[in-house]
Parts: sequence; C-alpha cells; structure tokens
Amino acid sequence: MTYSDTDSPAAPTPDPAAPQSLAQRGDNRSHRPTNQAFRDFIGSGWGPRPDALPARNDAAPWAAARRERLGVLFPGDRLVIPAGGLVTRNNDCDYRFRPHSAFAHLAGTGTDFEPDAALVLEPLGTAGADGSSATDRADDGTDTAAAAPTHEAVLYFRPRASRTSEEFYADTRYGELWVGQRPSLEEVEAATGIRCAHIDSLPDALAKDAGPDGVQLRVVAQADAAVTALVNRVRTAAGLAAGPEAQQVDDALAEATSELRLTKDPWEVDQLQRAVDATRAGFDDLIRSLPRATEHRRGERVLEGAFGARAREEGNGLGYETIAAAGNHANTLHWINNDGAVHPGELVLVDAGVEVDSLYTADVTRTIPVDGRFTAPQRRVYQAVLDAADAAFARAGMPGCRFRDVHTAAMEVIAARLEEWGMLPDGVTAADSLGPDGQFHRRWMVHGTSHHLGLDVHDCAQARREMSMDAQLRPGMVFTIEPGLYFRADDLLVPEELRGIGVRIEDDVVVDPDGGVRRLTQAIPRTADEVEAWVSGLIG
Repeated sequence: MTYSDTDSPAAPTPDPAAPQSLAQRGDNRSHRPTNQAFRDFIGSGWGPRPDALPARNDAAPWAAARRERLGVLFPGDRLVIPAGGLVTRNNDCDYRFRPHSAFAHLAGTGTDFEPDAALVLEPLGTAGADGSSATDRADDGTDTAAAAPTHEAVLYFRPRASRTSEEFYADTRYGELWVGQRPSLEEVEAATGIRCAHIDSLPDALAKDAGPDGVQLRVVAQADAAVTALVNRVRTAAGLAAGPEAQQVDDALAEATSELRLTKDPWEVDQLQRAVDATRAGFDDLIRSLPRATEHRRGERVLEGAFGARAREEGNGLGYETIAAAGNHANTLHWINNDGAVHPGELVLVDAGVEVDSLYTADVTRTIPVDGRFTAPQRRVYQAVLDAADAAFARAGMPGCRFRDVHTAAMEVIAARLEEWGMLPDGVTAADSLGPDGQFHRRWMVHGTSHHLGLDVHDCAQARREMSMDAQLRPGMVFTIEPGLYFRADDLLVPEELRGIGVRIEDDVVVDPDGGVRRLTQAIPRTADEVEAWVSGLIG
C-alpha cells in the first residue's frame, strides 16, 4: 500500500538507454505514451458521471449494530479493521479480490469492495460504555450494550481519480481503464452510512492523540501486512507497544471480531439461505452433467465445472474449493484435485458451496450414486451416516445442548454401527470405543461433526473454546452437521464389500429464536430414496 497523491504530475520520462531494475522491467510490455499532448487528449471528451447517489444497502443497519457491539468492548481504543490487499497469483497477475471477513462483517460492503481499504472505529470517549473488555464477555456470548455510541466508524479507501489524472489510464491497480470505475467517497457514504475518507489520510488519523496517556491502537493484524506495519510505526512514534509486544492487544480484537459472528442476525441468516438455495441449483447442474462425466477421462472436473459455473452465475463464486470425489477418492477428506474418472456403479461425494455476493457461503455435502441407484452395500453405509446425522440434529434441538454434544450424538451412532458390522477390535463394544481410552471408531471418521458457518466456511475460527465448542447453542448460531464413514480400498480391517466406499452427508442448520433447530438445507434431498429420485428425475 502507498499513501501518495494519485493526481501528482507524471514521473520524468525514463531514459531508454539507462539500465532497468527488475522491478521496472514489468512495465516493458505496456508501451504507454508519456507525452503531455497524449495525457491532455485521453483526459478529454468524456461524458458526465451519474449525479444520483446509490441507495443505502440492505446490510447497512445490521453492520452498524455489529460495530456498536464491538465498540463497547474496547472503549477509548482506536480499532483498525483492514479489508486486505490484492494477492499475487503469479508474476503480475492477482487473485480475484475478496475482503477480509471481519471487514466485510463490520462494513457490510460485500463483493469486491476496494482492496487496501481500512475501517477504523474512532473512540468517542468512554461515555455510555460499561468498561468491559474482550475478556469480560459473559459465558453465553452476550455483550452489554452501550447506553450511547462509543465509536464513530470511518471508512478509508482510494476513491476514483479524475479522468485527467495519470492514474485514470496508466495505473493497472487502480486505473479506471484497467479495473473499471471505482466509487467516490460520497457514493460509498450513501451506500453504507459510514463516513468516508481518502486512504492517504489514514496515517494522520491513526496518529491523532495516540500515546500511553491517550488513545491505544488495535488492529486485526492478519488482514493486511501493510496496514499492520503502518499501525506499528504509529505506535512506535507514539511510545506504544508495537509488533510482537502488541500481539496480545491485537489478538483480543481478532478474537472479538470472530466471536461477534458466533450468532447471526436475521439479515445474515437470510443471506445464508440464499447461498444454500444457489447451492441446490449448483447440485442440480452437477447431477445433469453426470452422463458427460462418465465419458470424460477427468469426469470429476466435469462435475466440478458444472457446479462452479452456477456459483459464478448466481453469486460471487465458490465458498471454498469444490470436492468432487468419485469412488475411492471420497476417502481422501480434502480431495480437491478432482482429476479422476467417474464410473457407473460408483458413488461420488460432492462437498460444495456457493458464496453469494454478500460473501456468505453455504457448505453442503451429498453423496450421489452415479447411475442413480445405490447398491446394497452403498445403501448400508449411507443409511448409517444418515442415522448419525439425524441423531446429531435431534440432539441439537434439546434444551441445554452444547456445541460439542452434537458431535457426541453422531459418534454414538457411528460406533454402534461399526460394532454391529464387527469392525471394532475384538472384545471392544461401542460404549468402550466411545470412552477416552478407546475412540477406535474414529479410524473411519477422523474429522469433527460440526463447525460454525457464515462469511467463512469454517467461521469464527479465532473464538475461544468456551465461547464456541463448549458453549450452549444459542439463537442465531449457524453450523453444519456432517458425519461420514470412509472405507479406503486398501483398508484390510473393512469388510471387502464395503472397501472403496466413502459417504458424507452435510447439512447447514440454524438455531431459531425459539431455540428450535432448522435445516437451511431442507430442500436438498438427503435420504437414500430421495437422492435416487433426485438423480433419476434429472438424468432419467
């Protein structure tokens, strides 16, 4: 990130005979004119920009409430939440930009908001704050509401430059002719309800009143190395702890922004339902592509591509890399190579989710018979996994259920089925295996049953254990239920007819305001009979 005047005069024309540094050589292919006559010409003759400001976006009031909840935890501190920068894919090509999830949650800006932006919560003093800190939050995750606002939000980014500037035509990172028209400060203020300022003013804003007897700075340090470095320079100049010495201060902010997402507001739940609905459409497209997949040497990629096209058409794209694992590949938990063939008679395990434009993602797994019918051994494994998923769902709906209890309920079923099939060690019962000195059933399901879901597919990852895994389920929590059984083809402890079969069933669920648990994925077929009818209905 740089903090410079983008409308400054052009640099002197370089001497073509002078030696070039490695950094300069990347521009050799551009052949951009540098004479003043061209600059005057390219900046002229453009029509007026639209006068109307955009309407306030739907996320704005919800994001404002989230900022208030965060601010009350850190009264008097300046909180810096960067959007992040572009990430190089190779040479001078960048990955598609996606803002850091904490920024997206608190700014409410959604898809492709400007790289290098930063949201700053400016302290308004301690009036109305209760003085609680990030470590003072209640065990149930609730926050004490402030009687009056504790912070003002300011959004710093680089607005579009004038058409007479060199940036307009020559800057491949920000130039309008390269990346499209970017918003103005006024447009973003209208859409978000947040006061906006030029990114070049960020250093002075961070330095204002900073010091041991003044304002403390906290930054989500992992979001943007350049912004974190700037914060540390300001801290050092102001006599505050910086770098590793400030890690505890910064970690408390990262923890708080993560825990803030443990419960979703109604707007977020609606976005997640939209992501699930788009994911259902993607699964339909994938199933329709099964016949072509069986004819292609890399049929798994045919399936992956069918889902991915729908994800881009209906949303921002994929929430994570799609798993399209046919046959024995389903027993590799994170199989994303997707370069294998798809054969009739096999199962294909598909773990995929659409990320909608608000950046919320679904996370759904279905295990699908390629030719529309389960064999008897496949159905036996499938039913065991379905029973485990149903048991976990039932446990989640019981009063006082803790997050970890959902996994326990699924494992009770998995262990019982493996005992019935004679797969546990001699003399070991399901009850024995469920004990801390057993866990033999986990050979065939080494992952957990649930994780929080939201802006990240594994959401709230920085939350404290007592706030997440050990916490009671609360209204607004959205999480997955995804048991599985994985019987590798080379596993000699598995009955021969089950080898090479891998099954996972994953649903997304929400705890409703009345404490009941509801499947967001209810409309996606999940029983064996439903899945067979689904496939047959789409491919005959």
